[in-house]
Amino acid sequence: MQVEYKFMKEIPQNPAQGVLYISIQYKVAVHLCACGCKNKVVTRLSPKDWKLIFDGQSITLYPSIGNWNFTCQSHYWIRNNEFLWIKEEKPRKKKKKFFSLFSKKNLSNN
Repeated sequence: MQVEYKFMKEIPQNPAQGVLYISIQYKVAVHLCACGCKNKVVTRLSPKDWKLIFDGQSITLYPSIGNWNFTCQSHYWIRNNEFLWIKEEKPRKKKKKFFSLFSKKNLSNN
């Protein structure tokens, strides 16, 4: 699925499906979830969060977008103006493993 990109000063209240809105001023990229569930996905742009690559013709966000807090739990890349789906056989198991990294037991070992 193709992704259109728009550089804007401010992000619109009602984003359109398939459009990645980018505000350099506010260091954020926003789009509606690629699965079509209409949830708004907000990615902060910073060295510790997501990186935006713009080559003059195409947009890439790094790392992947994992919508674990949405019912759809979609997981995909935005690379070269395309949504690229990551097929996961057991997303709930992967989510559980990820959040277990932040358990009291694991945090106390550091």
